Parts: sequence; C-alpha cells; structure tokens
Amino acid sequence: MIEAVSCGGVVIFRGKVLLLYKNYRNRYEGWVLPKGTVEPGEEYPYTALREVREESGARASIVTYLGKSQYSFNVPEDTVEKEVHWYLMKGVSYYSKPQREEYFHDSGFYKYHEAIHLLKFVNEKTILEKAYDHYQSLYRARLWGN
Repeated sequence: MIEAVSCGGVVIFRGKVLLLYKNYRNRYEGWVLPKGTVEPGEEYPYTALREVREESGARASIVTYLGKSQYSFNVPEDTVEKEVHWYLMKGVSYYSKPQREEYFHDSGFYKYHEAIHLLKFVNEKTILEKAYDHYQSLYRARLWGN
C-alpha cells in the first residue's frame, strides 16, 4: 500500500465555485476541485494555495480549514491510500486558466447547484457542501466581503 497526502481548496468568488475539467487520455475525465501533492517540508495551507494557483491560475486566500477526505485507488503496482486536506478559500477574481500539463482542459466558476452536479467524486461533493454552508454563514453575517 502506498500512502499519499494532498491538499486542495474550495475557491469561492462572488458566490461561485471554481472547478477544473480533467481529461487524461479519455480514461479519466470529469470535473474536480483543485488539489495536489504535498511536497517534502511543505505546510498543508501552503500546498493548498500553491496547487490552486498551479492547476487553475486562480489567486485565493485561505478562510478556514474544512477537514479531510480519504479514498483509495489502484495503480498497476499497488493500491494508493490518499488523504486530502481541504480549505475554504476566497477568490480574488473570476480569472482561471487550466494547467494543460496536468491534463486540465477547462476551468471556471459555477453556481453552487451547477458545481454540485458537475463534480465527479462523491467525497468532493461532500466537501463542497460543507464549504458552501460555511461560506453562506459568513456571507449572512457580513464576514465574507468581496
């Protein structure tokens, strides 16, 4: 078994959620949240911000830690047990540009009800629900801002 740790962000700008469309040789395709592998010596919040920036081109700041999700998948030589630490992030604009080197072919900000239906993985839908509830609480309390 291979253990892997990643960090990612639920980026919200003016109520809309950043998603990326990944298509890897037509075998893996779907809409996902930005996330990536923690590099040696890197702090989790830094990883999350770096990965959001690298994969989507979006600039954001961390609002709060949301928690982690866990899942496993098979690779030819073994099974990977993956842990992903998630952060709620405030975007600074609608700008995004998908990272082609990582097989991202599209990106954009979507209304919550669109994003929840577009996301490919159940664990990402769950973290989006939690993030959006938190965002709405902050927004209603006038603690979000633009």
